[in-house]
Amino acid sequence: MSAADCHFHIFDPARFPYKEGLIYTPHPSQAGTADQLLAVFDAHGITHGLAVGAAPYGDDNRCLLDGIARSKGRLRGIALVKHDVSDAEITRLSDGGIVGVRINLHNLGMAPLLDARAPELLAKIKAANWFCQIQCEKDQIAEAMPVLKKAGVRVMIDHCGRTDPVSGPASAGFKALLELGRSGMGVIKLSGPFRFSKLAYPHVDSDAVVHQLIEAFTPQNCVWGSDWPFVRLDMRVDYGPTRAVFDRWVPDTKTRQTILWDTPARLFGFK
Repeated sequence: MSAADCHFHIFDPARFPYKEGLIYTPHPSQAGTADQLLAVFDAHGITHGLAVGAAPYGDDNRCLLDGIARSKGRLRGIALVKHDVSDAEITRLSDGGIVGVRINLHNLGMAPLLDARAPELLAKIKAANWFCQIQCEKDQIAEAMPVLKKAGVRVMIDHCGRTDPVSGPASAGFKALLELGRSGMGVIKLSGPFRFSKLAYPHVDSDAVVHQLIEAFTPQNCVWGSDWPFVRLDMRVDYGPTRAVFDRWVPDTKTRQTILWDTPARLFGFK
């Protein structure tokens, strides 16, 4: 049975050194090469994946593109780019398996979307038929949605919007997420409960939030991601237990297959 992990990072500092002065540098124990990733996939029955560019490399997508190439068709990618990325670079990235751009409001606030060059970048994302992948928290997505709606881009949200399970369901941000889901114009990543749960594993306080998101987005616009190799955490996280949380969220076998394979295959072109 085919299955896709739609959120993870590739770190290979021996072959692709990190950029200096960026948001963080992964601890050596939290790095993971493309070959190591594929071995983890094989051990857990994952056939395909959507790799996400990360801050340690900035807009240098060589490691990401190399991992996609080494996967021999198993991987696609979400890149990090500058606001003034050229059309030629977008074509090159598309040819290399890139299907979107990540904008990180969680770390950078609204600055990336308020930049004077943002409309042009969003227009290029739309023209490429890419996803605009947003990492956000609290009410950031409510602030961002007017900009994203005006641009007409396809929006994909990381880590369940990093919704606080206690206060989040009543927040403007969560209401905006549900509205995005009901519009049929967005995709939600059911990933990273350890990034927003208030409880230790198995993060049972995440269940109510996830169930509302699945209802709003429908399984046809939900994907799952592990967030391997689990960087910037002060707790131990392992692949198998993380997958087990998803199985608890989605006990129905048919629905689980839709989220793990049918939806990502349709959205990202997996075969």
